[in-house]
Amino acid sequence: MQSIGKRRVPELGVTQASVDAAMAAVRIALASSSWKERGSAVRKACRALLSLVISALFLSPPNASCASPTGESPPARVAGEAASDGDLHLKDRITVWAVDGLELPVVQETIRKFNQQQPPHPAELLTSIHRDYEDRVKNAAAAGNLPCVLHIDGPFLAEFAWPGYLRPLEDFIPQELLNDLRPTIVGQARYGSHLYGLAPYDNGLGLFANRQYLRAAGVRIPTIERPWTLQEFESALRKLASTPGVEYPLTMDLFTAARDSFARQLAPILQGFGGDLIDRKTLRSAKGILDGPASVVAMRRLQYWLKQGWTRDVNNEDFRTRKAALAWGSNGMYLGSRTALGDDLVVMPLPDFGNGIKVGNGSWGWAISSTCPHAKEAWRFIEMMMSPEAVVRMSNANGGVPARKSALALAPLYAGQGPLSVLARQLDAGFAVPRPTTPAYGTISSAFFDAVRGIVAGGEPQAELSKAALKIDQEIGLHRGYPFP
Repeated sequence: MQSIGKRRVPELGVTQASVDAAMAAVRIALASSSWKERGSAVRKACRALLSLVISALFLSPPNASCASPTGESPPARVAGEAASDGDLHLKDRITVWAVDGLELPVVQETIRKFNQQQPPHPAELLTSIHRDYEDRVKNAAAAGNLPCVLHIDGPFLAEFAWPGYLRPLEDFIPQELLNDLRPTIVGQARYGSHLYGLAPYDNGLGLFANRQYLRAAGVRIPTIERPWTLQEFESALRKLASTPGVEYPLTMDLFTAARDSFARQLAPILQGFGGDLIDRKTLRSAKGILDGPASVVAMRRLQYWLKQGWTRDVNNEDFRTRKAALAWGSNGMYLGSRTALGDDLVVMPLPDFGNGIKVGNGSWGWAISSTCPHAKEAWRFIEMMMSPEAVVRMSNANGGVPARKSALALAPLYAGQGPLSVLARQLDAGFAVPRPTTPAYGTISSAFFDAVRGIVAGGEPQAELSKAALKIDQEIGLHRGYPFP
């Protein structure tokens, strides 16, 4: 068997990047200062080496297929599956991982247009489901099989940038584009001193309401200038609960399998009461913040709403079927709700629970892997995804807030007094609290999800939040505070 050098070994289908990734994991393991830390690092190193062996033994050498002579993309394949991993080594194309969802048709159309230009390195789309997507990325990185372009949810950029999986984008982004981006889009993409990704839209969070029920209950429609207070919010829930036709007042999508959803949609409740997920100054501890007095009061209030029967442990479908009068949700709810409710649908700002309106933000965007051999071409694809036209198409597809200021007036849902304009105005007013930009975000999100599920099930909020804070601090401590690379 030929020895591994700087180039691919054809007999094995192994790249130098594969070897570098595996050996980096070994060095981290050996450098660990404590037995506990070393044990975790050794396990990661073993996974990296195992992935390398699997790649060597079972992945076929790459073929030369790419785009057709007409510029059409080959059929989309599945990102992260063993059958496709070997193809990611192809040197003559830009591989693009994208998560399947409302946005996928826009991605497919952009790839088609990109390939119609007959670029030297055509783009090929590989799709993935949301579930375990982060693990797929990590496994591909360990095996040296990352694609050129990655679809990444904003808060996870730091988690993938910290170990060196991503390439900073400053060398590519023109100043004109940077100036046209919403501050929240730039904020979610920055880790340390670098920008690692760009998203064509931002998420907006609000209260979706059935106008017919509000009118019957005699409840006013709140505005950004005059949002509901906590007292008004609970008064509205009480009135709506006794309104004919309303089975219960509020759905909050508490019954969900998306572990990241609570950090985006329910953390604003913590922040509205003065709490938070982590110490924002250091990003190194959740103790005394996530389980501090303000956060505990917020989660006890959520339990109170549940005990009153004002909300239930269900998903947001009950709003669309008119069982619930209100829905606490994001822009992704709009299209389905509009179809179901028609002119009865109204989108309102979130309440002010005492510390001003607080909303979550952050969305899926595009990043370039550090191992991509055609970074300039990869950027050209991302630049097409960030064009005003593509940004508007994305907004029309999923209801997202356009990432570019110049695109806002072109987006029917947001232009002028568009039906979702309140979501953009909340972001413009500075009400957004971004999810923590730290490599520990995955643990923060998961720990908060488990805590909320325990609280919804009747657990004591202080105990549940303290368990979550301890889990987060242990993760951060294990990685020595995640110092910037």
